[in-house]
Amino acid sequence: MPVDPQTERFLELLASWTAPPPDGDAAAEPAIAEMRSRIGAAFPVVRRELAQVRDVAVPGPGGPVPVRLYRPVPPGRGPLPAVVYLHGGGWVLGGVDNVDALCRDLAASAGCVVLNVGYRLAPEHPFPAAVDDAWAVVASAAREPERYGIAPGAVAVAGDSAGGNLAAAVALLARDRGLPLVHQLLVYPVTDTAMDTPSWRRYGSGYGLDAGSLARFMDLYRGGADPSDFRLAPLRAPDLAGAAPATVITAEYDILRDEAEAYARRLAAAGVPVELRRYDGVVHSFFLLPEIFDAGAEAMDFAVRRLRAAFDDHARQGNAACTTGTSG
Repeated sequence: MPVDPQTERFLELLASWTAPPPDGDAAAEPAIAEMRSRIGAAFPVVRRELAQVRDVAVPGPGGPVPVRLYRPVPPGRGPLPAVVYLHGGGWVLGGVDNVDALCRDLAASAGCVVLNVGYRLAPEHPFPAAVDDAWAVVASAAREPERYGIAPGAVAVAGDSAGGNLAAAVALLARDRGLPLVHQLLVYPVTDTAMDTPSWRRYGSGYGLDAGSLARFMDLYRGGADPSDFRLAPLRAPDLAGAAPATVITAEYDILRDEAEAYARRLAAAGVPVELRRYDGVVHSFFLLPEIFDAGAEAMDFAVRRLRAAFDDHARQGNAACTTGTSG
């Protein structure tokens, strides 16, 4: 597909603004912040008002993990299903504020609690710090649902880009540790460390997400870890059977497209229910920018439908189990 006109405008704006330095280290943060502020000025974001938004801390292996909790109905009404959301940023940048608007929309549209995780970042905290923090929050939501007003057993995990990588890794950990999740929503996730796909080569420069920068971020995050560790590269996991049902969203002009779609195919081959949807003509980050990309709003609607269906399936199964137990 040709590049969407909205994508062309977005890329022109990016090219006209201060680009982040190529170092791939903490010095990039001011330039990233400036770019985001310019995007915000050019495309104002409306942050939904919700019944409850509060910051909490979840015990983690490296200390308390900051989490922002979103609830579309007042405390005491529920309990509700939940999504643990993991932000992108190459494991080096970003935080809860960068996906605050998205998490508000997700909570309101999907009718669920959202836990927006401020996991530790590299290079100060290399792998597996981010995975460990993500797991700590997912495990707490599943094992202490009353703390968050969550319906028991109704926990999904979601993330974009590096956050999608963490979400996929956590879904495999949940399977291995006997903690079922109802769904995994993976938005253009990093699934491998090889960085050798056709989309990496074709869209590595000039399409918003620079291949060289992400490779540097990967090095900062990975440190000396085995590149085939499934917590780094879910695509290299020996077996994906038994993982949570999945939704995988990709962008046509994105270096991560091919590895994300390969992961969806492997999930399907392993018997995991999965739906893959590619959005043509758009670039990485479109999902987070519905104020710029019509496809971003469409993808959010699709993600919400998939999450609602997963929550409904879980509720039906619970009701059926209760009915069977009562009749027995």
